[in-house]
Amino acid sequence: MCTVVIDVAEPGGSRLLAVRDEDPQRAWDALGAWWPEEYPGVVGIRDRRAGGAWLAADPSRHRLAVLLNRADELDLPEDQVQSRGSLALESVVGRSPVAPLRMHGFNLLEVGPDAARVLSWNGTVLRETPVTPGVHMIAHDDLDDPATARIARWLPEFRAAPARNEEWARAWVDLLAATAALDPEDDAAIIRDNRPHGYPTQSLLFCVAAVGHDGVTVRDHTLAAPGHWG
Repeated sequence: MCTVVIDVAEPGGSRLLAVRDEDPQRAWDALGAWWPEEYPGVVGIRDRRAGGAWLAADPSRHRLAVLLNRADELDLPEDQVQSRGSLALESVVGRSPVAPLRMHGFNLLEVGPDAARVLSWNGTVLRETPVTPGVHMIAHDDLDDPATARIARWLPEFRAAPARNEEWARAWVDLLAATAALDPEDDAAIIRDNRPHGYPTQSLLFCVAAVGHDGVTVRDHTLAAPGHWG
């Protein structure tokens, strides 16, 4: 139940803030070049169990991708289901997923220097949603979905925050800190504890990133405690 805020500028370039929710017991590695042989030059947040990435970026190709889980209708035994961990890595080197897929549902946010899009898979259909210029949010359902409580609560705030000057990252991180005034169990929270909602995941880290014709920059920050800003 991760969350991404993205600002797509016109004529080009994007900035984003991505918050990762995961089971704290599932080992992971901070931003690094963890795949030097298979994906040289690619950096990302690595999931140690599957070896894949939640977020990945290829500065040489000016591409970034973030993976968010979503509900699905996949009719396969679990021993035949493939990991989603390769999706972000494959995406940033130019290989986007093609249906049919033997994977559970996902939203894959793909960001390049001139455009961004979301590829959504529900186990049956793979849909593409262009991310138009402006500020948007996505979590476990559709882009800017008003039925997602945190989007309904915070999208207007992010749209009102400065996002196109040199202080954009500070402004967005300050707003993320302000969202943490909500209890992490509140369904409108971005810094979250999803256990009351039936999932073992909690917010563990966030990244700020910029993608443009001059390349990609990414910075990551680990929360002091799962599900808590402080």
